[in-house]
Amino acid sequence: MQLTTYLAFALLGHGAVAQQMIRFGCSQLVIARLDPLVNPGVQRSPHVHQIVGGNSFNASMDPASHDLVKDSTCTSCTFSEDFSNYWTAVMYYQARNGSVKRVRQFPNDGLRTDGGITVYYIPPYDGKTRVTAFKPGFRMLVGDAGLTTATGQQRQLCHRCLGVAGGGGAPCTGRDTQTLPPNFCPGGIRTTITFPTCWDGKNTDSPDHKSHVTYPKTGTFESTGTCPDSHPVRLPQLMYEVMWDVSA
Repeated sequence: MQLTTYLAFALLGHGAVAQQMIRFGCSQLVIARLDPLVNPGVQRSPHVHQIVGGNSFNASMDPASHDLVKDSTCTSCTFSEDFSNYWTAVMYYQARNGSVKRVRQFPNDGLRTDGGITVYYIPPYDGKTRVTAFKPGFRMLVGDAGLTTATGQQRQLCHRCLGVAGGGGAPCTGRDTQTLPPNFCPGGIRTTITFPTCWDGKNTDSPDHKSHVTYPKTGTFESTGTCPDSHPVRLPQLMYEVMWDVSA
């Protein structure tokens, strides 16, 4: 199974240099076959998603008329000022008899949320490189629902098999794999999804929801890698952590 992660959001903020990351948990707003990014207006999208964030989420969400901040009255995220929406694919367990059951998500590190995900906004690690805030209506997608093998396209996604004591450390390290762990994980499976950090500086979206952003040309965001000339504007690193409860 491949996890395909989508992001559609509008943010309050401004360009800044910061030493501290923003980290907050988001409970599940809804689990449904909805995807206003890839399948706008379709009431039953091809994939089931867990959606978190602002309560104005719907099947269409045309950025020309839908204002996440104005149209939302609350959010499922613990950072109450953020009315963005974040969504990921849902994982299922298939039994030997062919029946399937949705795998439950659980909060990360004791965060007071109901399932959902943990969202990170991370400034450059050197503490001095400037980044530009995401513009209102900014949207982007990572992953490929059609992939069946681990490839370089999935550099932004990894999984970790957790023991009874759990385990931190992010983003992806030597303890993580691009494919789902093949063995039983008593502490669950942690999926880390890291979004591109280089922007073309013009478009808040693109037809494939990917082309307006990319990963550093050399190095990584953590090493303050160089952005390509086609995407010269640095963005904060947006990262998700999804915790899957496979204990059952």
